[in-house]
Amino acid sequence: MKRLLLIVVAALFLQSCSTTLYNWGGNSEATSDYENLSYRFYDKQSPESICALVCMYEKVINQPGGTRMVPPPGLCAEYGYLLLMPGTAETFDKHATNRQRRMFSGDVATSFRERGMEMLKKEMALYPESQKFIAPLLKRL
Repeated sequence: MKRLLLIVVAALFLQSCSTTLYNWGGNSEATSDYENLSYRFYDKQSPESICALVCMYEKVINQPGGTRMVPPPGLCAEYGYLLLMPGTAETFDKHATNRQRRMFSGDVATSFRERGMEMLKKEMALYPESQKFIAPLLKRL
């Protein structure tokens, strides 16, 4: 009986390990797009790394994967903050490729401001525990 119980517990444990709750971009065999691009952005900040990171965030947020089918925790907040950082819109406007520009319509500065606020609010809606940190930030903005 103990052996059967052990086998059932082991099977349930192994089954739960095979699914992922969230998709961080890229394939699951290597590091995610999020890990690669955010590391590149923080390690050697360049206009190209900012443009690539903005586009990666858009892709992961617009096409969430995993079993929950929502963006991973903190991703919307991090993206919103990046969009609202001084200089991000100007850098994107000057250095983005045509393909990257198509993700945003109209004036980039206005689009980034609106999308940044939207992402912070979305983070609070998806993960209510984040309100403690994001609500004061929204008040200051």
